Amino acid sequence: MSDLSSAEMLLLISSIGLFPIALCYGLYPRTTLKRLYKLEVRTINMLNIFRAVMCLYLAFIVYWMLAFWGFVDTKAALGSLTVFMLGLAVGRTVSWCVDGKANALLVLYLFLEIFLGCTGLFLTLTTA
Repeated sequence: MSDLSSAEMLLLISSIGLFPIALCYGLYPRTTLKRLYKLEVRTINMLNIFRAVMCLYLAFIVYWMLAFWGFVDTKAALGSLTVFMLGLAVGRTVSWCVDGKANALLVLYLFLEIFLGCTGLFLTLTTA
């Protein structure tokens, strides 16, 4: 693992970290979302939305892992990681300002998204 670049390490860490979160959103949303966020999933439409979110996360994870393994351009994958993480962070920040502070787990996600997004931006701009 010592021969991994910073970009590859970021892609790997982000993929590993997001994988269980993706599954929590869509594999068994009635159970996991109730336990984690006290959110009741009551309709097929809500199930559909959370399963779509899960697959969106999983699609990005697959893309980042393809870059990690050298099948796609690492810089492009870093760019997508940056947009993904900072997009989530902006959405959570807007919600915090408009709706109020979320639970501690979602606040932790916000700080991780800012850190990973800024790290991705830095690596995107400084990697040859």
